[in-house]
Amino acid sequence: MTGLDHIAMLEGVTALQREALVKVGTARSLASGDVLIRQGEPAAAMHFVLAGKLGIALGEPTADPIAVVGPGETVGELGVITGEPASAFVVAQEPTELLSLGEDEFWELVQTSHPFAVNLIVKLAERLRKNNATVSTNIEKRRLYERAAMFDGLTGIHNRRWLDETLHRLVVRHERDEEPLCVALIDIDHFKKFNDTHGHEVGDLVLTTVAATLVKNLRPTDLVARFGGEEFVILFPQTVPADALLAGERVREIVSQMVVKKADGAELPRVTISMGIAPLRHGEKPAEMLKAADVAMYEAKHEGRNRVRVAQR
Repeated sequence: MTGLDHIAMLEGVTALQREALVKVGTARSLASGDVLIRQGEPAAAMHFVLAGKLGIALGEPTADPIAVVGPGETVGELGVITGEPASAFVVAQEPTELLSLGEDEFWELVQTSHPFAVNLIVKLAERLRKNNATVSTNIEKRRLYERAAMFDGLTGIHNRRWLDETLHRLVVRHERDEEPLCVALIDIDHFKKFNDTHGHEVGDLVLTTVAATLVKNLRPTDLVARFGGEEFVILFPQTVPADALLAGERVREIVSQMVVKKADGAELPRVTISMGIAPLRHGEKPAEMLKAADVAMYEAKHEGRNRVRVAQR
């Protein structure tokens, strides 16, 4: 069987040993769609691909293959070595010709052919490195997805999902340790009018500038998130209302003085914010804190905007 000449695993194996393989091995022909190895079932044979193409699929044999094995390659050797059930389906992607080597014949070849044993070790090492690289890549992708899920795509700061999870943890911790906690809800004054007048692109510029200004001018322990639309939230851990008010007034003043310019250099009208602050009360839920801050914020707006109010509770 001349098809063995291009099998990488048999490089260095003598012609006599190859002839012996043809005699002890089993020639197999698969039609497109035939399943060679079933996931979860024992795979006690090594298969040399002489012609055609095999796909490696997970979950279902009809699933899109995660890898393809072509002429000159092998499948099944790991199952013979470990004796464990197959971790994937192996399915013919087109008419495929194979030479299959049973468990006894496989180990006979390992013992009698040093080149084959070396090739086997090298091949398994390559697969291990590839699997490790795949795992590392998947971990990194998961981290990126997790980060994307917790950050606002426009402003780059934390988003509502992160806020909900973090505020809940802070409330539980501060209740347990009997420490003060304050939350501030911020709204950009007249933002809808500003957006309608200057366009959404400029509105986005204002949102990103305000977000960056808040982050830059708060304490390292203070946490900022975009609540939605033109609203932001600041979390003040271990902070009493008086100190939260001082921090809020400071950033409000800085925002009111910042200069925002369009891409053409034109200076935009000054931006102001209104802020409501609410301290944590005993037994209170995060949603109740945010509601109290929201009421205080609207009091600030009704009193003329560009100011900070602490909830009277």
